[in-house]
Amino acid sequence: MRKIIAHMAVSADGFIARKNGAYDWLERPMPKGNYGMGAFVKSIDTIVWGRKTYDQTLALGHDPSFGPKIRNYVFTHRKAEARPNFEFTREPVRKFAGRLRAERGKNIWMMGGGEVIASFLDAGEIDEFSLHVIPVMIGEGIPLVAAARRTVELKLLASKRYADGVVHLHYEVSRAG
Repeated sequence: MRKIIAHMAVSADGFIARKNGAYDWLERPMPKGNYGMGAFVKSIDTIVWGRKTYDQTLALGHDPSFGPKIRNYVFTHRKAEARPNFEFTREPVRKFAGRLRAERGKNIWMMGGGEVIASFLDAGEIDEFSLHVIPVMIGEGIPLVAAARRTVELKLLASKRYADGVVHLHYEVSRAG
């Protein structure tokens, strides 16, 4: 079955971006292999975005597409301009995730941000977290997961330390019961 994997960089103090959505703190020389990003992208064929993350990517002048073979879904409450390989949805999380999991294909990248990650996590629809912890603290910003009263147990699947101090932590989300 396809997995939904939240794969991203996070500051040492748990933020995925500054309050304004900027991620200038990620600008650093990349090691050979770019922290395994190429291999990860080859393992997925679908990306799930939150609307704020999608809009911020466009505002920074970046093309959010990872190629014509990658399907993209953006969770939003607002109308959006059509874009090739992008579908905007308001579908309930469990129904949406169940539909995607039932389809043939590769894994699904939960791009974020923190609010859509929280929605999927609270619905029990995130299977793994693949986090690259950047050795910097930014003090405030957008948290990895939007705040709520929750306890989620994680099982460490793998870890890797890079020469520049970045640490990759790969967790499986433990299921209750």
